[in-house]
Amino acid sequence: MDFGRLITAMVTPFNDQGEIDWEQTSKLIDYLIEEQQTDSIVVSGTTGESPTLSDEEKMELFKFSVKHAAGRCKIIAGTGSNNTKHSVHLTKEAELAGADGVLLVVPYYNKPNQEGMYRHFESIANATSLPCILYNVPGRTGASLSAATTLRLAQISNIAATKECAATDQVTRIAAEAPEGFRVYSGDDASALPAMSVGAYGVISVASHIVGKDMKKMIQAFFGGDSLDAVKIHQKLHPIFKGLFECPDPLPNPVAVKYALTLRGLNVGSVRLPLVPPSGEEEQFIRKLIDQA
Repeated sequence: MDFGRLITAMVTPFNDQGEIDWEQTSKLIDYLIEEQQTDSIVVSGTTGESPTLSDEEKMELFKFSVKHAAGRCKIIAGTGSNNTKHSVHLTKEAELAGADGVLLVVPYYNKPNQEGMYRHFESIANATSLPCILYNVPGRTGASLSAATTLRLAQISNIAATKECAATDQVTRIAAEAPEGFRVYSGDDASALPAMSVGAYGVISVASHIVGKDMKKMIQAFFGGDSLDAVKIHQKLHPIFKGLFECPDPLPNPVAVKYALTLRGLNVGSVRLPLVPPSGEEEQFIRKLIDQA
């Protein structure tokens, strides 16, 4: 399964009552495919506020996204959690819904050791025929999937890729030693080009909601052999990459990008508690950032 080089971790649109807004979800999927040129979409990932979505909402979101995308891009379902049995259940539901793959985050809070992580992901992969993408994000989970464990998991036939938010050294080792066809994606927009320079295949992005078309140009320039042009585009986009998360103080994802989308005319609504909307000062910062973009 080829998920392409630019994958967007999609926000979940909510209406004024805090429920999923299906009309806006369809508009957002169209926008990401047609205007921002994304190759695949992750639904119900962290950017989609998966911690506050019910199982019923997640399953409906999987089905709706598959149906609306209608083959125009791949749909990857966020089915990972810190409960292996629950992750297996959601992954089976995603397969029934027609998803093209699943994204599996490192178990958070309970902080398993490397053997526990291996068995967790092995159990999920063995329960499905879908391609599985590992997701290592130590800053959110409190635990890091090592390069050695990732390489061990890469031997499982349907564990197809990893989304890495660890250091470039880890990306380098995994890309160098993984089986042919196993792909490494940067999980951090600002690190996407550096990661590709040491072997990453592409990026699973938040900023692609706003500058996906330019990110596609950057990726194409790099893999087309024009590294200088890729660097220039990266430098141009870097304030967006950083600003959507720092705003100017650290702001939890997806608060900033949801507000940025409303400035682009996409009424994706606000965030669910415990996240809160941006303050007036933060709104002003995001508005200036988007104007510059």
